[in-house]
Formats: sequence, C-alpha cells, structure tokens
Amino acid sequence: MTHHISSAKQLLSVGGALVILTVLTVAVAQIHIPSPFNIVVAIAIAAVKAALVAAFFMNLYWDSKFNLMLLFFGVVFISLLFGLTLLDTMFRETITAPF
Repeated sequence: MTHHISSAKQLLSVGGALVILTVLTVAVAQIHIPSPFNIVVAIAIAAVKAALVAAFFMNLYWDSKFNLMLLFFGVVFISLLFGLTLLDTMFRETITAPF
C-alpha cells in the first residue's frame, strides 16, 4: 500500500471547515434552543468535526478499511458503555439523608 500525502490546499480546506464548525457551535450556544435539542445539535456538530479530523488528519480516508472498522467499533463500544451508565444513573431514586 502506498502512502498518501495530503496537499496543503486540502489540509487548509479541512482546517477552515473545522473553524467554521467551531464558530457554528459558538453561534448555536448563543441562541436558546429547547433543552433536549441543544445537546443533540452540539453533539452532531462535534461528531462532524471528529469525523473530519479522523478522515483527513488521521488519514483514515485513504487507509485500509480495517482501521476504519476499528474506529467505528470503538465509537460504538464507548457509546454503549456511556448509554448503559446513563440508563443506570438517570432512573435512580433520590436518596435523602436520614437526619
């Protein structure tokens, strides 16, 4: 397999997209979106930025698909662990002190 060398134009374009998405994140934080949706929008923007970094700066776009599969299953696994933890902690009863 040959190595891929990214051009400066491509790296600057991806960097510019990351800056624009960061500005979009700050702009969305300034407007008041209803409570469950503000987190969804923030996570969606962060996921796009993470995908850009993984694809172009970590060269997963040109790498073997096995490494992309490892990244995908790692993200699924950590999401599963966080989800199971949230299921446990979100539905507990409030503990009050006995005194």
